[in-house]
Amino acid sequence: MKHPILFLVSITLLFSCKKSEDQPIFPVIKDITETVFASGILDPDDKYSLTAQADGYLVNVNFKDGDIVKAGQILVMIDNKTNAANAIAARQLLEIANVNATDNGPVLKQLKANIDFADQKLTQDELQAQRFKTLFESNSVSKLEYENTQLAAENSKANLKALNQQYTALKQQAEQQKITQEANNKISHANTGFNILKAIANGKILKRNKQTGDYVKKGDIIATIGNPSTIMARLNVDENSISKVKVGQKAIVQLNVSKGKLYKGTVDEILPMFDENTQSFVCKVVFDSLLDFSISGTQLEANIMVGEKKDALLIPRKHLDFGNKVLLKGKSVPVEVKTGIISTEWVEILSGLSVKDELESLKK
Repeated sequence: MKHPILFLVSITLLFSCKKSEDQPIFPVIKDITETVFASGILDPDDKYSLTAQADGYLVNVNFKDGDIVKAGQILVMIDNKTNAANAIAARQLLEIANVNATDNGPVLKQLKANIDFADQKLTQDELQAQRFKTLFESNSVSKLEYENTQLAAENSKANLKALNQQYTALKQQAEQQKITQEANNKISHANTGFNILKAIANGKILKRNKQTGDYVKKGDIIATIGNPSTIMARLNVDENSISKVKVGQKAIVQLNVSKGKLYKGTVDEILPMFDENTQSFVCKVVFDSLLDFSISGTQLEANIMVGEKKDALLIPRKHLDFGNKVLLKGKSVPVEVKTGIISTEWVEILSGLSVKDELESLKK
């Protein structure tokens, strides 16, 4: 008795398949939406990297993945002895420069003493020259002796002038050195501040890259911090489709962790530069409502609605062959058509077909 039942079932299935295949297919009038497919990830729009500003060992890392941090919170201490030593040296050099810039500085003080001595000598030489002038006029000394005293006075006067100019120049150099050391001291003090890294803004630790005891170099990323309330979809759009994507278009997003659940969003930004890493253009989609799953880095797929048309003439996409050719029932030569919007299932026909044209399957 079992064999006849099986036979009847087989006959029924064959009949059903045959009936389905024999049903005529005609173009239909209905609405169509054109979409651009893109893959991507969940990513906070407000995100930054906590980056080492000095070389050294991490002596304290005060956070772990998932921690919420506040702006100004100390997150990392870097042991950099060079910065500390430079700061001490810069402070000591500034103290020396401050002293050297005063009249009690060793160089200026010695030069001031030389100036005082030169001033006294000039006074004496001028008195001597005046005395010899009187004697020369009374024929008490020779002309040579008189001229020698005049020359000595002139030399003393020139020497005093040179010493005063030297004092002014050294004073200026000391002031310049003081300014330089003040700047160096500020820089060194700032560099020691690089040993302490703080959170720039409120956020969540999305990824911790380093541990206590790790050696870091300036520029190394210690952690990635983002604002979870700014989570959005970061999409990679193919270069052949990016021209169709515009800010304000609607998008339907599906997370890989929750297949079948759809989230609505809107294209908020299209980045102006081609992404070499993904070989695509990047656009950002903000969600219309809060997500129930918002872990950064979650992979996703999205369809961006780039076009829509009411009452369009459509055929199933599987009936469109290469070169925009369509095979009609009873025809051996395909008909070339002009297409419009193309979705995942349907193709809009702008010209070349009518609703009366029966389609032939391409699978023959």
